[in-house]
Amino acid sequence: MIRLVRLFILITSLGTGAVVSAAERVALVVGMGAYDTIPALDNTINDARAIAGTLEGIGFDVTLSTDADAGEFRQLLDDFAFRSETADLALIYFAGHGIEVQGENFLIPVDARVQSNRDVQRQSVSLRQMLAAVERARKMRIVILDSCRDNPLGDSIDLTETLEVKIETTATTRGGGGLAAADPDRGTLVAFAAKDGQVALDGTGANSPFATALMDKMVQPGLEISLMFRQVRDQVLRMTDNLQEPHTYGSLTGIPFYLAGAAEGQRDISGQSGADAWAAIRPEQEEQLLAPAELGDTRSMLGLAYIRLNPNEGRFDPPEAVKFLERAAEAGSPEAQFELAKLYERGTGVPVDHKRALELYQASADQNYADAINDLGFLYYQGALGLPADPQKALRYFERAADLRHPQAQFNFAALIDDGLIPAKGPEDAAKYLYAALRSGSSDVLKILSERPNMFTGETRKALQRELKKFEFYTGTIDGDFGPGTQRGIRRAYGLSG
Repeated sequence: MIRLVRLFILITSLGTGAVVSAAERVALVVGMGAYDTIPALDNTINDARAIAGTLEGIGFDVTLSTDADAGEFRQLLDDFAFRSETADLALIYFAGHGIEVQGENFLIPVDARVQSNRDVQRQSVSLRQMLAAVERARKMRIVILDSCRDNPLGDSIDLTETLEVKIETTATTRGGGGLAAADPDRGTLVAFAAKDGQVALDGTGANSPFATALMDKMVQPGLEISLMFRQVRDQVLRMTDNLQEPHTYGSLTGIPFYLAGAAEGQRDISGQSGADAWAAIRPEQEEQLLAPAELGDTRSMLGLAYIRLNPNEGRFDPPEAVKFLERAAEAGSPEAQFELAKLYERGTGVPVDHKRALELYQASADQNYADAINDLGFLYYQGALGLPADPQKALRYFERAADLRHPQAQFNFAALIDDGLIPAKGPEDAAKYLYAALRSGSSDVLKILSERPNMFTGETRKALQRELKKFEFYTGTIDGDFGPGTQRGIRRAYGLSG
């Protein structure tokens, strides 16, 4: 077990590397207008082209598609899913006809011939497929649907003929127009042009009100992304005399983000910790966070807490941070529960209370928050905070965190497999976790595999070469020798060129 402990210390003590991925922000922009059998849309192509240009102007690597048929649409999503794995932020924008069937949202390609719900389900792309295309982006995932327009099928649609499919939602069908509420995974935001059940407007100008507001706000440097979407909502309400209200579903991570980068004189927050990044937020934006926090928005509470946990700022106030975190934790935020657990463990802003810390770690882990699960693995492995040492339980936590794509856990679990400590798993499994850790964006794992690959057995190294070859990152011999060819493959898998 000595090698295992050494690996644990190594992977948790390495600092953040200076490695930067080749495309940090990627976007897929899709516009559908020239429909074959249902009413054409006037502004959607204009909207898509204008949004694509706006995103390119603020540094996104953009793929633009207009009037794609069903096969092209699905291939676009497959290709984008692979690209988004090595991006910090992956964004999809769709303008076109959308419809709800049995509580699930479907986006209609131009060649669809739909007369029934069954046709919609078979010939369209679902919101769930879009979410799957962005789900592996490293930090932030956004899907924007400017598609809540009138039901294009009118009275011709057969609302009774459906596929026998399992729809995991409690939303009811609204046949009259609009889309259903979304329930994306944590760390993913879905922005609708209109609230669920409402119909969005195409507008009287060259672009829809929603696209216009997005383009106005996206380009503003130093505007935190959650506040940006609130300002988009307010602008659309003004433009439509309160007839259309955009709405967002899901939750972004607690780390702030500027789509257009930092403002002049403002500190860049990319790659910063939560406390450092939120401390760079302008005072007026901090004030804007207070209102949604009072209304129960847990991300705003987190941001306000992080600001008060930065000892390098004049706003350092751990007891006040604890108040925000307690409210967010009580409201069910797993990130707040995790951060609050660390404060109780260390005695920052509160008296040391290991029992309370463990309760909060467990509450966060129960919601599949990977950081909490990984930390519980260490606590059980080491027998810390009054827990009895339980290596077997620790291994189960590490595997669970690894399967949730926690990069450190992926690396550590690969090391456990390589040590022969995980029954029924071997070199191929270890290689898959190492490859996944690279794709997840861990610069620490990149550094270790580049500088110290021989800490893994020859069989695991060969298996990793096979994994790299499967995804066309490596073309050399499967020999376990991590020479220049393998090193190039590792860097390319991480998202670097050459």
